[in-house]
Amino acid sequence: MHDHAAGGHAHDHTAGANATRLKWALALTSTYLVAEVIGGFYFNSLALLSDAAHMMTDVAALVIALLAISFGQKPADSRRTFGYRRFEILAAAFNAVLLFAIAIYVLVEAIRRFSDPEPVQSTGMMIVAAIGLVVNLVSMRLLMSGKDKSFNVKGAYLEVWADMIGSVGVIAGAIAIRFTGWTWVDPIVAVGIGLWVLPRTWILLRDTTNVLLEGVPSGIDLNEVRTAIAAVPGVTDVHDLHIWSMSNDDISCTAHVTLSRGAAPDEVRGRVVALLDQQFEIGHATVQTEGPGEECVGGQVHP
Repeated sequence: MHDHAAGGHAHDHTAGANATRLKWALALTSTYLVAEVIGGFYFNSLALLSDAAHMMTDVAALVIALLAISFGQKPADSRRTFGYRRFEILAAAFNAVLLFAIAIYVLVEAIRRFSDPEPVQSTGMMIVAAIGLVVNLVSMRLLMSGKDKSFNVKGAYLEVWADMIGSVGVIAGAIAIRFTGWTWVDPIVAVGIGLWVLPRTWILLRDTTNVLLEGVPSGIDLNEVRTAIAAVPGVTDVHDLHIWSMSNDDISCTAHVTLSRGAAPDEVRGRVVALLDQQFEIGHATVQTEGPGEECVGGQVHP
């Protein structure tokens, strides 16, 4: 028999607030992107162009995040019984792959400039980077509150955060070039930005891939959950235990439990569901019970 807790199907009431913040961040970032691309070519700064490339992925990430929120709010239907929330994960994974591609381009271009240095107008480079620093700080403030509740907002926040570090690096590079004339500092800053971004991009790609593979969500130990269920009064064994998530805040679990002789199935299932919800914050659980030597039988109850 089954016991089913459906808390995981609750609507995300933060989606509207996240969308508003994302729109403001998108407007700021898009405006600055145009300015930075123009400045990068005009002042012949690879560091600015590198930062602009990352800024471009910021714009893409923000657009995708807004689309993901829109799709994610669509209700489940006969073909998408879990709804469209996994679109957010696909979007975040695409965003991470895009960042990897940009970083590789910057590294290749930087190697070329090491062997063939080009003049850089440091003053203009520094002014453009300073404006970018302000834009990034404002965008980070807008996205900060939603970054722990959405992979897409987190991805956008990480990219804006990386761009903020990039802006600081470009400013430092411009000052160095201004007072020393070392134009090779420009590609070094560009490489530094790329190497700074890659580890964080890998973390995002790793987390989204884990969700797509229906792996156990980060922060949950499968053996710990198994042990906790086995300790519930009336349970003698736990098997076919699966824990996965549709997104980073929607965790599901299925489990088969073997009952001790004389245990009341409904009571045991209720205890297991409550345990999963209270101790592990698993709001959507399906628990099947079977007696000693028996197999699980059908049926579903909503406590």
